Amino acid sequence: MPERVLLKKYANRRLYDTEKSAYITLSQVADMIREGRQVQVIDAKTEEDVTAFILTQIIMEEARKNNSLLPVTLLHLVIQYGQNVLSEFFEKYLEPTIRNYLAHKASLDQQFQNWLEMGKDFFPHAPAPLPPLVPLDSLFDLFSNLVQLRINECPNSSRHAREGWHPGFVAGFPLRACGNDDRG
Repeated sequence: MPERVLLKKYANRRLYDTEKSAYITLSQVADMIREGRQVQVIDAKTEEDVTAFILTQIIMEEARKNNSLLPVTLLHLVIQYGQNVLSEFFEKYLEPTIRNYLAHKASLDQQFQNWLEMGKDFFPHAPAPLPPLVPLDSLFDLFSNLVQLRINECPNSSRHAREGWHPGFVAGFPLRACGNDDRG
C-alpha cells in the first residue's frame, strides 16, 4: 500500500482515486488520512495541485457536523490576517507543536502501559475483585425472611395476608407477638 494516494478532482466536484479506479467521497478521503495515508489531489483539467483546498473542505465538513472545530476568535484572525501572518505561523509553529504533542502523548501512554505491566509483576496474586456493592439487597432479604417467618408462625396468617398487613411488624419494627393481638 503506497504512502501517498493520488486523487483527481473533476469539474463536477467528484474525486477519483487513481489507486482503486473509483470515485470516492470527502469522508472516504478523511478516513484515508486517519489511517495515516497522505493524499495529493490534482485538478483533472488544469493539473493544478488542489490538495490544500480539498483538505480544508474536509475540515469544514467536520466542523459543520460538530458545529465547531476552531474557536470563533481564531477564525476571525485567520480571515483578518489571511496568508501573510498565519501561513508562517501554521508552518513554523502550529504543525511542529501538534507533532510534538502527539509524540509526547504517545510516550506518556506507553509509559503508563509499562507501569501497569510492572504492577502486575509486583502483585501476581492480587485478590479477586469484589462483587458490585448492593448494600440494601441483603437488608431487604433479611427483612423479607423475618416477615415470612413471622407470617408462618402466626395462627391468623391467612387472614392477615388477606388484609395486607404483617403481624408484629410496622416499618420493620416488632410491635407485639402474633396471636396475642386484638386483631386476631
